[in-house]
Amino acid sequence: MGAEYSARRRPARPPEALEPGREWVWDYPRPPRLEPVAQRIRVQFSGLLIADTRRAWRVLETSHPPVYYLPPGDVRMQYLRPEPGSSLCEWKGRAAYYSLVVGDRVARRAAWCYPEPSPSFAAIRSHLAFYAGTLDGCFLEEERVRAQPGGFYGGWITDHLVGPFKGEPGSEGW
Repeated sequence: MGAEYSARRRPARPPEALEPGREWVWDYPRPPRLEPVAQRIRVQFSGLLIADTRRAWRVLETSHPPVYYLPPGDVRMQYLRPEPGSSLCEWKGRAAYYSLVVGDRVARRAAWCYPEPSPSFAAIRSHLAFYAGTLDGCFLEEERVRAQPGGFYGGWITDHLVGPFKGEPGSEGW
């Protein structure tokens, strides 16, 4: 665990985290783990199905809901416009950002990818992740996901996840 992360900040495991089929985000590892996802994932914006796949990856990191990365071949890339600027993840590398543009509707910096990820995350090279809160709907199977709080992080919250989640008020020091 990183120096900024200590056991005294780790919340007590809530009882619902022990229920079958539930995942407690505090059990996710640090550094993060990458794993394939066979579930159907869909992204909708401005009346269009922007992405539809069963070939995604998810990144699991302590205190975060999973971030899903979709292969560019399953994304309607003609609606994505590169944005200036980037950010740096200590684990995955430098991220590039995209806006979604459909007619007059624009979702600024709605997606990102890692064009040259670190070796541990090579499987998600150029795969797209989407901020659920900026779009009309993001779905894991038939469940509409909820955006990770805080606006900076792009995790997707589903009913089987148990928090608290990084990004919520008071989580700045996690």
